[in-house]
Amino acid sequence: MLPLLRRSLALLTLAAALPVMADEAAIRKNLAERLPNFPKIDEVSKTPIPGLYEVRLGTDILYSDENGNHLVQGSIIDTRSKSDLTQARIDKLTAIDFASLPLKDAVVLKQGSGARKLVVFADPNCGYCKRLEKDLLALKDVTIYTFLYPILGPDSTAKSKDIWCAKEPGKVWRNWMVDGQAPGKAAAGCDTTALERNTELGRRYKVTGTPAVVFEDGSRAPGAIPTAQIEARMAAGKKS
Repeated sequence: MLPLLRRSLALLTLAAALPVMADEAAIRKNLAERLPNFPKIDEVSKTPIPGLYEVRLGTDILYSDENGNHLVQGSIIDTRSKSDLTQARIDKLTAIDFASLPLKDAVVLKQGSGARKLVVFADPNCGYCKRLEKDLLALKDVTIYTFLYPILGPDSTAKSKDIWCAKEPGKVWRNWMVDGQAPGKAAAGCDTTALERNTELGRRYKVTGTPAVVFEDGSRAPGAIPTAQIEARMAAGKKS
């Protein structure tokens, strides 16, 4: 009886999965045929809403009915918990493995004990980055790793090289971002390949603007978020 029971359970599981597989196939087939320039679909999965499917394109999310007849762009809001399910999904998809980040390529600033860690992608000519840098001064017991990410033009690249090649990059970075004290020119022959690696790192993680903050739990936040919000996110990351 036991082998027969196991076989029956397996058949029931397979039968339950077949409609999902059929819906995924229909969505992929119809979208490909009707929208020839549609991006590559990485995943099709069910949502909490019956008949609505998530269509994942990299870290972008769209929604479709079970036949691919309609596409929906927007957010699913759970009115019970008042949570944005779409944003939660995107946050999960864009999370960064903090432990794998090449921190040797970052400008390092230690405040207090430096026990907590924070990563920032920043451009030296970014106004919001300067505002964030001033807010970061209020954080206690944190080590801040700043990946110089010059995306605003040639002068940003030049300033990043000057800062990276300074004797005390952290001090020079903060003097420029907080006090407006321009860095001295980089010495000839200084190795700035770390900046190239930073650019590739940012592209890999789709960092499209600065500042971009990465927390120890791998979650990230775009823009100059206030100090209180940074503290809350860091505390939440430690608890999880």
